[in-house]
Amino acid sequence: MTRITFLHPDLGIGGAERLVVDAALALKKNGHEVNFVTTHHDPEHCFSETKDGTIPVTVVGDWLPRHIFGRFFALFAYIRMIYAASYIIFCTKRPDIVFCDLVSVCIPILRLRIPSIIFYCHHPDQLLSQPEGISKQLYRAPLNYLEEVTTGMAHKIFVNSIYTRNVFKDTFKRLHVEPEVLYPSINTNFFDKTRVVSLERVLDKKLPADSIILLSINRYERKKNLDLAINALAELEKYLSEEEYKKVYLIMAGGYDKRVEENVEYYLELMGLADELNVSDKMIFLRSPSDIDKVSVLQHCTILLYTPPNEHFGIVPLEAMYSEKPVIAHNSGGPKESIISGVNGYLVDLSGDAFASKIADLIKNPINVKEFGKAGKDRFMKTFSFSAFSAQLNQAVENLINSDKKE
Repeated sequence: MTRITFLHPDLGIGGAERLVVDAALALKKNGHEVNFVTTHHDPEHCFSETKDGTIPVTVVGDWLPRHIFGRFFALFAYIRMIYAASYIIFCTKRPDIVFCDLVSVCIPILRLRIPSIIFYCHHPDQLLSQPEGISKQLYRAPLNYLEEVTTGMAHKIFVNSIYTRNVFKDTFKRLHVEPEVLYPSINTNFFDKTRVVSLERVLDKKLPADSIILLSINRYERKKNLDLAINALAELEKYLSEEEYKKVYLIMAGGYDKRVEENVEYYLELMGLADELNVSDKMIFLRSPSDIDKVSVLQHCTILLYTPPNEHFGIVPLEAMYSEKPVIAHNSGGPKESIISGVNGYLVDLSGDAFASKIADLIKNPINVKEFGKAGKDRFMKTFSFSAFSAQLNQAVENLINSDKKE
């Protein structure tokens, strides 16, 4: 049995967190001993597998500051992860493999005593930072250099899409590395076993039985472009009859952490936008829905709207595909690899009108909703299934173990 520790900075709710949790579940199913080490874990804001004992979680370094007066977030994220890595190399049951993601600066520390390190690159961290002024550029320069050098020190590097692999190679020009694409998947076993609850129970609100439910699932962050879904809802009125439009509702569900100022501000901005566009009566906001609630709204929705531009991959479209729901997304990034436009959804321009026209097309042609949904499920099973994800990840682990034995 191989001991594998997953090192992740903040084990909350999001696409990156869902991926590492699923990776841990996949390796556990293959007989490995897995656990998490993280710098923050809130039992009220996390995936169920990390709080019900399925995967043991150890929190270290949460006492360390996250920033100083709202600045230097990246620097303190590096410090917290170095502290967590130091804990791992000195713990009594030292792992054989550490799987880390998001922050690579911990890798040199881990290499001091850990035989193998896997790094999963969701997207180069330096590209997520806004350039701003010269002082910010001077601050980021050494951090960007460290990110590149330390990423190259991993024994195995995965990326989440062909799109991200190209970005990786364009960003880390000093590294002569060809990362392997490991498409994220979803824990389909959980989806299959989850008892779907009624919309009324999830929303605490009763909608008409013939409602047409549009669904957006994403964290309350500006980069997720959630206002696009609200604009699409407003634009939709001109494409539908009064009777058709009356049936349409938009559920906006997503991760929300009251500690994160942007989450709080953006949520209020979105509510204000819905008011301004006179669609508040057609919207329901869900903040940090439970896993069961999320599966339930997916099963009850008609169409999934996925609004982030240049998303690195996108787990939510996979969840919709497995749930046999058509997806409308921006024609960029990872969704271009999961969605075939006109087959299991639509890839469109980044405008409310572009989204609205395709929503209307599906509403007026309900047979397409079913056909697109079925095509999405078929595509998921062939390319993005949990078994394929599990097999590829387990093979990488076995290869690392065997190479360590030879040495």
